Amino acid sequence: MKKAFDTRDLGRMSYEEALSIQEFYFNGMLEQKRKAEQVQNSVFLLVEHNPVYTLGKSGDPENLVNDPKSVGAEFFRTSRGGDITYHGPGQIVGYPIFDLEQFGIGVGKYIWSIEEAIIDVIKPYGLEGERLSDASGVWLDVGKPSVRKICAIGVKASRYVTMHGFAFNVNTDLGFFNHIIPCGIQDKGVTSMENELGRPMDMENIKASVVEAFTHHFRLEEAVK
Repeated sequence: MKKAFDTRDLGRMSYEEALSIQEFYFNGMLEQKRKAEQVQNSVFLLVEHNPVYTLGKSGDPENLVNDPKSVGAEFFRTSRGGDITYHGPGQIVGYPIFDLEQFGIGVGKYIWSIEEAIIDVIKPYGLEGERLSDASGVWLDVGKPSVRKICAIGVKASRYVTMHGFAFNVNTDLGFFNHIIPCGIQDKGVTSMENELGRPMDMENIKASVVEAFTHHFRLEEAVK
């Protein structure tokens, strides 16, 4: 059976360069669908970005508190959902360019599955990832004043083909979040695995765990016939 997706590790690169790679796969899959051709394998892109703030299509520019240039970061408006967030070194950013029809799921289940994959990754480290009813992503200490986000999610889908994805804070410099209102939410914090566990994590090991978790949650065997 054809595997569910191909993984491509882009290493560290600018947001703009990674966006062009996303669009190459995304537009190619859409064109194949328009022509009713066999759609290529879904692709799971992994990357670490240079410091950058990105604002979703419905986001509020007022949530960018300080000039990005003043802190050595770039700024981009994007076509994904969600508000403003930060990407940078020490953060695993995942861009699944998935044909959800191949998996037999809709966008809601797709986002749920991303969250579940990250919850699985952090669980062996004693971190209990949870969901908020009114916000996507993976959170710690839900229902407490100390609630904080460890993974943000913002996606786009067209003809059931997805792009954009998630930003998982592993060894992220959390100071960059002080210059924005993350995701437009003022009363909740942001955290990372390093911050929670008190030590830097092995990025390659965590990345491998992310791919393993995605392989588990996105299987073609589960697609509807």
